[in-house]
Amino acid sequence: MADTSHGIGGLTYDKSKRSLPNELNIFLALVIIVVIFEILGQVLPYMNNQSFLFDTRGRFDSIFNEARLQIIILQVAIIGIIALGVTQVIITAGIDLSSGPLVAATAMIAMSFAQTELVNGFPNPKALFGSWAMDLPVIIPVVIGLTFGAFIGFINGTFIAYFRIPPFIATLGMFLVCRGIALWWSGGNPISFPTEGYAWIGSGMMPVVWFVLLAIVFQLIMKYTVYGKHTYAIGSNEDAARMSGINVRRHKVTVYMIASTLAAFAGIVLSSKAVTAQAGMGEFYELFAIAMAVIGGISLQGGRGSIIGTVLGAMVLGVIRSGFTYIKLDGSYQLMAMGSIIISAVILDQYRQRNKA
Repeated sequence: MADTSHGIGGLTYDKSKRSLPNELNIFLALVIIVVIFEILGQVLPYMNNQSFLFDTRGRFDSIFNEARLQIIILQVAIIGIIALGVTQVIITAGIDLSSGPLVAATAMIAMSFAQTELVNGFPNPKALFGSWAMDLPVIIPVVIGLTFGAFIGFINGTFIAYFRIPPFIATLGMFLVCRGIALWWSGGNPISFPTEGYAWIGSGMMPVVWFVLLAIVFQLIMKYTVYGKHTYAIGSNEDAARMSGINVRRHKVTVYMIASTLAAFAGIVLSSKAVTAQAGMGEFYELFAIAMAVIGGISLQGGRGSIIGTVLGAMVLGVIRSGFTYIKLDGSYQLMAMGSIIISAVILDQYRQRNKA
């Protein structure tokens, strides 16, 4: 029998309908996925009783397979930075498809101002500009890259908020524009040999450090600031948010600028880590970033989700990708499986929405 001891105004509180926090559900799903891959490592004949995340051969100082853990975290860190911005866009009931090509365009632009003049005592063979653009302080290419990203976000937001262009169409057009910029910037040639300061940005585990720091910052912003409250309000009911005094159009522009700036920073980190910039960078990054958000419980209808959920969604996606490689699943099957997982996450989101209604 339902508990009605907390009835207020004729309404009753039914303990049987309580649900676990969405983030806890995602964490439990992550644990279950890890257990499944551990079982597959023991069951599949060709795996020779290997462990997915644990060190069973005494190769590391801890009980965990540190090499695999580092690979998983590094795989999701750079795309995770993009996902932090995409999360905010989706919470406003929008979408951003331009982030992947924006990563490539920013990488090309920033790297061209981060090159060193001499390589092993000889002039830089990949130099794009003259000596005036060589050996600049690291802050200059970073600021140029972030400014470019913010400008792209400003254009996206303006088209969507002021010209009423659907987010899908506006950002799809910018997808092509940014990919074209990446190809045009150096004529399709890679740009390499950055300064030590620029190379440090993405060295070692620095991408993970940036991802974690940014996740903490935006979790606090989304939960405790006016910006976060307005973002959720617009996604929940844009008309109600407008009537309550929120400048919806200006706020949307701000959200898209933040998302594009984060994507630009991801491009800087990626080019720094690879110590080169290529026009083909960032392929499918926008789709994986959206997938991380959706798997993390961000509703495509807007108004619901959290940065923590996106971080957990990123870990789920990283574990699945690493797990598929671990069990030696063919690359074509991996893509099909990943697509199926994304579709399943969207179906689950739709089910949750209908259930709440």
